[in-house]
Amino acid sequence: MTPLSGRVAVVTGAGRGIGASVARLLAAQGARVVVNDLGGALDGSGSDETPAAQVVKDIVATGGEAVANGADVGDAEAGEGLIRTAIDTFGTLDVLVNAAGILRDRMIFNMSEQEWDDVIRVHLKGHFNTIKPAAAFWHEQRNENGHYRLINFTSSSGLFGAPGQPNYAAAKMGIVGLTYSCANGLARYGVTANAISPGAATRMTASVPDDRRRAGVRTDLERSPDNVAPIVAYLAGEQSDWLTGRVIGASGYDVTLYQNPEPMRVLSAAQRWSVDALAAQVERVFKPVVTRPAR
Repeated sequence: MTPLSGRVAVVTGAGRGIGASVARLLAAQGARVVVNDLGGALDGSGSDETPAAQVVKDIVATGGEAVANGADVGDAEAGEGLIRTAIDTFGTLDVLVNAAGILRDRMIFNMSEQEWDDVIRVHLKGHFNTIKPAAAFWHEQRNENGHYRLINFTSSSGLFGAPGQPNYAAAKMGIVGLTYSCANGLARYGVTANAISPGAATRMTASVPDDRRRAGVRTDLERSPDNVAPIVAYLAGEQSDWLTGRVIGASGYDVTLYQNPEPMRVLSAAQRWSVDALAAQVERVFKPVVTRPAR
């Protein structure tokens, strides 16, 4: 028995990069996988069934089970059809990995409404379009011990605020909030929800100008998308029931547990603050925390 034997997974954006690495590893661990990829260009234009078909071919060649799906996750009906493909083909759904994405990079003062909408559509709405039917299926099962898994993909672009990616950053932080909500709302149905913040060499990272890249790993082996897949495979298994509502970084050979947002300082009063009194206390209590040198 392999760790994921008998489990069924849907992986979006699985034709290339991190999604493909995840799909291959889940299959190698015994999962039956629906490999979803529209096969479009980096900006989301066009479509090509070849990338998803090739990943399926690779999985089958090594003894795994997989089917290809070319649904556009930005379309609600297509997202529902994707989840239905897993259930109709393999009989159930245990794991949903949302890795699909596009880029339309631009500084905020140069960004068009269409560039904003396109990225929000694929990333944030794309997560909703697959999560809703998956969650509906899990809700119908009424199995608090179902070991169901929702694994979303956020980004350091959102966590740290990439200057040339306001649309992408907003979508990725929206995904964090969506993940928190799903963790709280779906726990009673046996679902855990977590978000991965990956660091790897992909088509997306290759498009980012050198002066906008965060310092990090450099070697080809360290930058491989294959380094992101192991934590996803762990989360996809039944033994990860204890971990939910978290953001986890995976970059190079490092796996990082991020701290969830929590209050740093609180100012309390017995009545409504005056502006002058509040200003004095904000500068006394908040300012040292914000401006202290980084360690």
